[in-house]
Amino acid sequence: MSNLNPFQSEDTRSFARRLGPWTQRSGPDSDVALTSRIRLARNLDGIRFRTKIEHAEAEAVHGQVYAALESASMDGGATWVSIDTAPPVLRLLLRERYLCSRELAPAGERDDKLPGRAVAFAIDEDLSIMINEEDHIRLSAVSSGFDLDGPHNRVCALDRSLEQQLSYAYRSDLGYLTGCPTNVGTGMRASVMLHLPALGLVPSELEKVIRASQRTGLAVRGIYGEGSRAVGDFYQISNQVTLGRTEEQLLGDLGNLVPSVIAFERRVREELATSRPDELKEKLGEARDKVSSVRSIATDEALQALSIMRLADLIDLEGATEMRDFAALVIQLQKGHVQVLGGDDELGEVVGASVRDELRAGILRRRFDA
Repeated sequence: MSNLNPFQSEDTRSFARRLGPWTQRSGPDSDVALTSRIRLARNLDGIRFRTKIEHAEAEAVHGQVYAALESASMDGGATWVSIDTAPPVLRLLLRERYLCSRELAPAGERDDKLPGRAVAFAIDEDLSIMINEEDHIRLSAVSSGFDLDGPHNRVCALDRSLEQQLSYAYRSDLGYLTGCPTNVGTGMRASVMLHLPALGLVPSELEKVIRASQRTGLAVRGIYGEGSRAVGDFYQISNQVTLGRTEEQLLGDLGNLVPSVIAFERRVREELATSRPDELKEKLGEARDKVSSVRSIATDEALQALSIMRLADLIDLEGATEMRDFAALVIQLQKGHVQVLGGDDELGEVVGASVRDELRAGILRRRFDA
């Protein structure tokens, strides 16, 4: 019996409404660390890397991985989406849920430049696999809060299951071979998504976090990883190089730094509550007015308002709103989710920015207009 279930287009609305448990504030230190994620890059032996691959080879990768996943161990089975036939809105939803990347599913691309692109993900969305992205295979697992062991164990279990059926490109002196030299070795990228609103209000302190990360060989990126901007006080900290380092060492680097950042954010949070309460109340009032009354709002503006509101909730500021659904809101205010959840009837093509901004404002008013 197959473990793979093809995504049905009529399920798009329910998919947008139903978010995985990892979006809930349930993991360790989740007041600061929203999620922890482990990614493994793998390529099939004897097939050229993605940058040189021919159509027939890409289709061969697709077929081999599909067959391996059919019998792989994924609790509850997995949903399979062929990117080549997925409409633009669905591509956006997948990217906004961190199930695939912009490289795998570029916006608006409907041609057949490279066949065989696909993504499969578990029912809880805590485990996923991209096919024919920068590497032939990208495995990923995620957990709520600061918890690297959970996703590491899950993604390695799936990796071992696939490796029993697939021949990976590997050299004893280099490790796993990858399309990008910085991933050669373990092929592992470990990352933690942090929400740092207090440090965001004290730029000089935030700069200390960035410098400390860089000194230990870690990268600080924005909300969607490499190449993205830091909006809404979201910062992703991850390893940069895998060659010459074991998985345990890479996890250790994050394990040593992230707790210090978490403690730093909490300390600055307490200091702000004591030293700048009036300023925070003013910012909270502006943010509440914005999300409860505006008729149009861009993503960045909405995320910044929600960031202030979450900070107010965490320090029990007078007039604060409970924000346990913060992580889910962050996803559902992205443009693909806004279009689907806002009631737009066309789920194939992406609507314009002005329409999305109006739909986003409507979602926020329904959530916060008391």
